[in-house]
Amino acid sequence: MDALTLLKDDHQKMRKLLDELESTTERGVKTREELFAQIKGELTVHEVIEEEIFYPALKDHPKAKDIVLEGYEEHHVVDTVMAELEDLPVDDETWGAKAKVMKENVEHHMEEEEGEMFQKARQVFDKDELEELGTQMEQRKTEAQDELNVPAGR
Repeated sequence: MDALTLLKDDHQKMRKLLDELESTTERGVKTREELFAQIKGELTVHEVIEEEIFYPALKDHPKAKDIVLEGYEEHHVVDTVMAELEDLPVDDETWGAKAKVMKENVEHHMEEEEGEMFQKARQVFDKDELEELGTQMEQRKTEAQDELNVPAGR
């Protein structure tokens, strides 16, 4: 699987999970807790493969440097909001609003990646390079899932 397909598949899964989370209410404590834990695990693994493999490879190309630096910053913003969510009880009246902000940030990030960043990647990597990156990323994803005890997904 090439790198861009792998990332896009992760994005599709994340969109589904974020939509499920958004539809929860303060009364759905158990559902919120389970979905949030799954989202946090998936996002962490996704960040690992991007920040350790995809971003550094792409950042080496001057045409892509700025979009990669922006990607790192967007990860940081989402990590900050996720940490705040983790510190709040899921039935807190502000939890849903904060989760919505996190969802919007993640969705914006995915759209930017799939648009401008993937476009740059297609310009600087050939098909074989994207396949090689994808192979490395799949391997690292499996390792990260094991390290973080994140199930391989549904």
